[in-house]
Amino acid sequence: EGCSCRKCSLVLSESAEGFCLFVSFMGMLSPREEVAYVTCTYRETCIDQPDFLATVDLNPRSPYYCQVIHRLPMPNLKDELHSSGWSAGCVCFDNITTKRNKLILPCLISSRIYVVDVGSQCRAPKLCKMIEPVDVFWKCNKGYLGVPHSLPNGDILIANMGDPAGNGKGGFIVLDGETFELKGNWENECEAPPTGYDFWYQPRHNVLISSAGLVPKRAGRGFNPDDLKKGVFGRRLNVWNLSCRTLTQCFDLGEDSLPLSVKFLHNPDAAEGYVSCALSGIIYRFYKACCEANTWSVEEAIQIPAKDVSGWILPKMPAFTADMVISLDDKYLYLSNWLHGDIRQYEISKTCKPRLVGQVFVGGSILRGGPVTVCRDEELKCQPEPLVIKCKRVYGGPCKMQLSLDGKRLYVTNSFYSTWDKQFYPNVVREGSVMLQIDVDTEKGGLTVNKNFLVDFGKEPNGPCLAHAIRFPCGDSTSDILA
Repeated sequence: EGCSCRKCSLVLSESAEGFCLFVSFMGMLSPREEVAYVTCTYRETCIDQPDFLATVDLNPRSPYYCQVIHRLPMPNLKDELHSSGWSAGCVCFDNITTKRNKLILPCLISSRIYVVDVGSQCRAPKLCKMIEPVDVFWKCNKGYLGVPHSLPNGDILIANMGDPAGNGKGGFIVLDGETFELKGNWENECEAPPTGYDFWYQPRHNVLISSAGLVPKRAGRGFNPDDLKKGVFGRRLNVWNLSCRTLTQCFDLGEDSLPLSVKFLHNPDAAEGYVSCALSGIIYRFYKACCEANTWSVEEAIQIPAKDVSGWILPKMPAFTADMVISLDDKYLYLSNWLHGDIRQYEISKTCKPRLVGQVFVGGSILRGGPVTVCRDEELKCQPEPLVIKCKRVYGGPCKMQLSLDGKRLYVTNSFYSTWDKQFYPNVVREGSVMLQIDVDTEKGGLTVNKNFLVDFGKEPNGPCLAHAIRFPCGDSTSDILA
């Protein structure tokens, strides 16, 4: 990408055609998702219970459809289960039947790492290993753990946001892919970025790209407008040499832009992807600018305008793009707008010019009848109506998403981070999260809320909880990295 020579153009064209055939073949072989594993926390809910991994029944023919059928409690309190990832997620074209037997659960606040066995009984997972925070602190001088992915060699890489004291410190820690022992830091100590959160890599281009995140001890107190312009919210996109583990380029995406979600296109030959900046509302496209020099560039691809409001913490409400998903066939990009409350679908056949083809509101802070009044809006003529499903009013805004392998069902939860949930959406903390299903038109584009699907985490036996990351054991659109 970015190189105009005939050789590169032919390679990319042939690669894209072969990739589409591969995706169609994998879609035919892959079963529909029947269960989902959802991370749930009780932190900031005033309920003194451990976080747990919920197993949700997704089989429409099951009598337990869209119900939590199993709960695996963690042995400690206030971990803040957040992201999750598989112990095997780098898939080769000649081995598309990768078994996902272990789920890795890094904790955002406690910095523990749990390894869960989902292979023995997929509907009743069990805890098989725990790494204590003191081991992470002493061996790596890291803490506040973010997104995990498995590496091409089978090891597990986990991004981190800070040091043990909660100061900003990016980088990665590594677990052995077989024993799950903590091996240490991935990058050289002198090259740790100021902050970190998410990452994605492309083995064929020998590159890993990571986002910035927040300074934990400041963001952990809640969103404070006084923290703007003080370095609390990250601004960098980092480019790494995957094999050498060295930082090769950094892009400044703007003060307080807060780059969070990073995704490459799934086609392993496509040297491009996107990063969503939560506070600026800008989605940047990154791409290889020169094949021979292996240098990268960024350009603005999408900008979601802020809304002029009254009755909110700031006079302008940013488009807080909390998560981003790309369909397995690289046809559509999805964004969750946690503050405004909408999920957006963009057609990305022209990757430099995504085209909005679907949008649906599933909550948010600008609903009609709420405390916030929209004074000026470049997109909407009126404030959206509240969402009610199965007689339950849905509070909060869309956050973490997961897309089925065939691209037809988009699942979404509405907890971003317990402290910020409590600040912006106290009703979610009181009444619990939900998990929704959005039906996707994969031909022409379009999103529709499935009114027959609702997982109500407000009805949990130990009280309402906050739900975040979603994984499917059969595979999903945010786990597997094709090599």
